[in-house]
Amino acid sequence: MKYISEFRQQGLAQQLSKAIAQTVDPDRHYRLMEFCGGHTHAIFRYGVQDLMPDNVEFIHGPGCPVCVLPTGRIDNAIQLAERSEVILCTYADLMRVPATGRNSLLKAKAGGSDIRMIYSTQDALKIARENPDKQVVFFAIGFETTTPPTAVAIKQAQAEGLTNFSVFCNHVLTPAAMQAILDAPQPVAIDAFLGPSHVSTVIGSQPYEIFAERYAKPIVIAGFEPLDVMQSALMLIRQLNDGRHEVENEYSRAVTRQGNQKAQALVNEVFELRSQFEWRGLGLIPDSALKIKAGYADFDAEQRFNMPAIQASDVKGCECPAILRGAKKPQDCKLLGTVCTPENPMGSCMVSSEGACAAYWSYGRVRG
Repeated sequence: MKYISEFRQQGLAQQLSKAIAQTVDPDRHYRLMEFCGGHTHAIFRYGVQDLMPDNVEFIHGPGCPVCVLPTGRIDNAIQLAERSEVILCTYADLMRVPATGRNSLLKAKAGGSDIRMIYSTQDALKIARENPDKQVVFFAIGFETTTPPTAVAIKQAQAEGLTNFSVFCNHVLTPAAMQAILDAPQPVAIDAFLGPSHVSTVIGSQPYEIFAERYAKPIVIAGFEPLDVMQSALMLIRQLNDGRHEVENEYSRAVTRQGNQKAQALVNEVFELRSQFEWRGLGLIPDSALKIKAGYADFDAEQRFNMPAIQASDVKGCECPAILRGAKKPQDCKLLGTVCTPENPMGSCMVSSEGACAAYWSYGRVRG
């Protein structure tokens, strides 16, 4: 397919692989964190790791929005869905994420709760229009990429007077997570970052500059195709060899330094920072998530339903939290491929289409 096949050419991949092999210092180990789960899947789907020298290691990061959502927020959503007046709308990836007591939204739906899988915020608005006697709650998750559509939905609901529509907001922010990883009491050994693709189309490359400067970590904004990942890895290796720590933009066909300012303005109109938010694997991170502003409080499900904060634990033995902060890899988890499978997930990393454990399973890296 045009505009995709160009970034999957075998000959170019072989050339890049040779260039990387010639560029690496054989006496050095290169630890590159691919922040985004989409990169993780590209690496395993196309065998990118196999094209790297042995001393180039990809470390999986927390860039999977379903994965980083803590168990307590899933519990909140299930409690909402169990209310007789509520229709809960959400994306498919969230349906099987384990909640407390091995519950899940899918099990709650099987038990009679009205939970509907949707493809866009517009689907949720349509359901609200068609069910005026019900309270329709959109379970919103995601990084900066999916936040603008949620803002549009809230503004549209207000303009239409859809008083039966509200949003359970769980939008989180990429730079805050990167800082939490770098500031961790026991930080993971990371030499450089592959910056996220779609997130950066919205926020631009500028927000990463402080991390390159303050922590002396090279960052390359990388596209999702295999040649994007390989070219970005080569750019990072060159920076490390040169002793440089800059933000470079490999994904220049979609990302600018300033990002999508119209989308940023829309988000700033509807949302504001939370003082703190819990991330699976990273704990409570200050200023790392968004909440709905007072001017749109009528569409805030947390206020409408007086939702409590729930503290909950992950499944015992599940290494998903450590995987998300780069401290472990899926093969380090004893549950992977035995107790934990896509049909019987123990953690969110096996559920999400961007999860690291799902990538290992889908592309033959593990079998029980």
